Formats: sequence, C-alpha cells, structure tokens
Amino acid sequence: MARHMEREIERLKKMILSLSAFVEEDVERAVRSVAERDTELAQGVIGADPDIDRTEVDVEEECLKILALHQPVAIDLRFIVAVLKINTDLERIGDLAVNIAERAVFLNAQPEVPTPFDFPGMARKARAMLRRSLDALVTMNAEIAWQVCAADDEVDEINRKMYVQVEDGIRQHPDQIDSLIHMLSISRHLERIADHATNIAEDVIYMIDGDIVRHRTEQYLKKESASLGPERRSP
Repeated sequence: MARHMEREIERLKKMILSLSAFVEEDVERAVRSVAERDTELAQGVIGADPDIDRTEVDVEEECLKILALHQPVAIDLRFIVAVLKINTDLERIGDLAVNIAERAVFLNAQPEVPTPFDFPGMARKARAMLRRSLDALVTMNAEIAWQVCAADDEVDEINRKMYVQVEDGIRQHPDQIDSLIHMLSISRHLERIADHATNIAEDVIYMIDGDIVRHRTEQYLKKESASLGPERRSP
C-alpha cells in the first residue's frame, strides 16, 4: 500500500509540474504579445485557458483520490495539502495571463503608447519567482522558497512606479487614457502573478517544515536581513 501511494504521489508531482510549465509559458506568451503587439499570440493564450482549467480539475481530483484511498500522514499529507493550494494558485495565474492577453488585443488595435513601461523586466521578475517557487517544490528546498518571498517586494515597487508613469502619461497624452489604463491593468496583473508565486513558496515552506508562515513572512525577512549585517545584504 505504501509503495502504491508513493507511485500516486510521484504521478501527482508530475501533474502539478506539467501544469506549472503550461502556466509559465502562457505568462511569457501574454507578455510577449504586449511587447511585440502580436494579437495572434494573445489569442492563443486566451484559447488555451480551458486546457489549464481542465488540468486544474484533474489535479484536484487526484489529490482527493489519494486522500480518500490512502489517508496519508506527516509529510505526505502536507505535500497533498500544499499541492491542492498550489494548484489553485497556478489556475489563477493562468487566468491573469488571459487577462494580460485580452489587454494586449485591445492595445494592439490602438496607436502605440509612447510612455516607457518596463513590462518585459517586470514580467521576467514575476516569472523567475514562479519558476523558483516550483524549483523549491521539486528540490524540497525551503531556502529557495524564502528567496522567492523576499523578491516580491521588488515587483511591488515596480508596480508602484507604474502608477506614477501612468499619471504622467495621462497628463502628456490625454487622448490615450484608455490605453494607459489598460497598461496599468497589465502591471497590476503581473504584480498579482508575483503574489501567487509567493503563495506557492509559502506553501512549499509549510510542506517542508510544517510551519504556516503566510501571516509572518515580512517579519521573518526583516529579521533575516538584520542578522546578515549591512555588508552581506543585497543592494
């Protein structure tokens, strides 16, 4: 029975990693559809969303089957609980990728906005957080998960700067308010993707250490930063 459950858990791990790869690719394509003004690429992201939804349901059903048939305990139980939560976060990231693609379809039909937005840079950071949170899951590495949590502040700061850029853009180009608002919406969606990556990292920490950290991540990071000393902190 234990060996059978081990095979089931290994299969579940492959399913969640497959979903994560699919979602990460959609985020990359959605952002590229904005940067390259590629409406066909954006439509591809929108059309792929039902596949992500079906996979999310499959993963959830697999988790419930293992819980019902094998009644796992300890780290196996924590793994399945973490996968259930990560599964939801991945599906929501997929929805955010669709939202970005829908904004791209609108923007690509409008004159190009001259305001300098660094969406590719922001997207790279958000995607790196997502990828590293899943690396932490595969390698059972809580340190990587904590690094993902720490990186969330960088994406938040970029999002705040976007608000300022949009305000300036509206003053300089009042005829492009709709496009600028759509740009701001894309920034917000990327910030939410980073938030979901942080959620995944926090679930990985719970899976490894059995410690629920989602309400005290910020305090932990401040403590760790103070213990490093100024010479060892990241610039």
